[in-house]
Amino acid sequence: MTTKVEKSILVNVPISVAYNQWTQFEEFPHFMGGVKKVTQLGDDRLHWVAEIAGVKREWEAQVLDQVPDQKVSWAATSGATNAGAVTFEDVGGGQTSVHLSLEYEPEGLVEKVGDKLNVVENQAERDLERFKAFIEDEGYATGAWRGSIGTGTAGTPGVEAAAASRGDSGHAGVSGKAAAAGLGVAAAAAAAVVAGRSSGSDETEAVGADLSNPTPPVVPVVDETVTPTTAPASGLEADPLVVRDDVDGDGTRI
Repeated sequence: MTTKVEKSILVNVPISVAYNQWTQFEEFPHFMGGVKKVTQLGDDRLHWVAEIAGVKREWEAQVLDQVPDQKVSWAATSGATNAGAVTFEDVGGGQTSVHLSLEYEPEGLVEKVGDKLNVVENQAERDLERFKAFIEDEGYATGAWRGSIGTGTAGTPGVEAAAASRGDSGHAGVSGKAAAAGLGVAAAAAAAVVAGRSSGSDETEAVGADLSNPTPPVVPVVDETVTPTTAPASGLEADPLVVRDDVDGDGTRI
C-alpha cells in the first residue's frame, strides 16, 4: 500500500526566483531536514545521502520532467520507492505557490508505524516552510538551470514510475538499533527523503516506538546491592554483584 502527500506553500518571491532556486539540487541540505548531501550526476540524475538521528540513507532518483517556471518531477531508481513532483504557479503580486505531490511505499514495521503517525507528511511541511524562509531571506536564487527535460505533459508520476527501486535492499534501511531507540525514519520534500528497507541488519525492529517524539533508549539499571541467598558452586566465593532471576519460582533471586 502506498501513501500520498500533498502540500503547498506561498512564497513571497517571483516564480522565476522560486523555480531557479529549486533547480539547485545540491543546495537542498540548506532547507531539507536530514539531507546531508545531494550530488548531481547529470542533468536528470541525482544521488542523495540523508541521515536522521544517526540512521543513514542513500538512493538515486531520475528527473522525469523539468519545465522552467512550471514543474520538476522525479522517480527513484534505487534505494527507496517514491515518486512525485513540485509545481510552481504565479499567483500575482510577486508571489508564487509551490506545491509538492509525493507518493511512497513505507516498508517494514517501523516505517509503517511512522506512516500512521504522519511523520513523512509533517517532515514535508517543515521542509517547505524552511524553503520559504530560505528563499525569502535571500531574496534571489543562488543559481539557476533553465534547461528542459521531458515534455512536461506526463502529469505527476506515481510509485509505478519508481518500479526499478522495488526490492532494492542495498541502499536505504532501518537498523533495529535505531528503531529500539524510538527513532522514526522518514523525510520528504522535493526528491522525497523516505525510509527504505532494512539491509544487512540482524537486529529486530521495535514496534510501537514513539516516532513522533524520539527519545533516547532506556538503559536498564542493575541492582548491585542484592547478595545471593544460596551458596555458590563448590570452591567459588559468592559475588555480591551478580544478580540472577528467580529460576525455581520460590520468590528468591539467585
